[in-house]
Amino acid sequence: MNNTTIAAYYEVDHNRLDELFEAFHLWKRKDFPKAKEFFREFKFGLQRHIVWEEEILFPLFEEKTGMRDCGPTAVMRMEHRQIKAALEAIHEKVKAKNPDSDTDEEQLISILSQHNQKEENILYPGIDHALQNDERKQVFQKMKEIPEERFQHCCGG
Repeated sequence: MNNTTIAAYYEVDHNRLDELFEAFHLWKRKDFPKAKEFFREFKFGLQRHIVWEEEILFPLFEEKTGMRDCGPTAVMRMEHRQIKAALEAIHEKVKAKNPDSDTDEEQLISILSQHNQKEENILYPGIDHALQNDERKQVFQKMKEIPEERFQHCCGG
C-alpha cells in the first residue's frame, strides 16, 4: 500500500465486496451453506469498510475540507445506516436458512450503488487530493489497527 491511493484501494474493496455478494446470490438456491460463507465474508467486509470510513476517512475528509454536518459525509453516514438495515434484513434470512432475500438484496444494491458512486467520485478523490504521502500511509496503518471484533459479527459467531 506504499503508493496506493485511497481511491484505488477502496474501489478494489468495493469490487471485492460486489463479487462476494454476487456469489452469495448465485449460490443461495443451489448450495445454501456455501452461499452463507460468501455472505459471511461479504458482511464482515462491508462492516469493516464502513468502520474504516466512519472512523478514519470521514473525520479526515471533514478535517481537511471543514465540511462536517452538511457535507457529503453527513449524507454518507445516513446511507450507512440504510445499508446496515438492509444488510441485517438479509442476515436474518441467512440465519433462518431462507433464500428468499431477493427484495432485500435489491434494496441493498440500490443503496450501495449510489453510495459507492458518491464515494468514488467525491470522497476518495477529495481525500487523495488533500493528503500527503505520509498522511496516506497513516490512513492505511490506522485501517490495519482496527480490531477484527469491531466488524466480524455474523450468523451466531
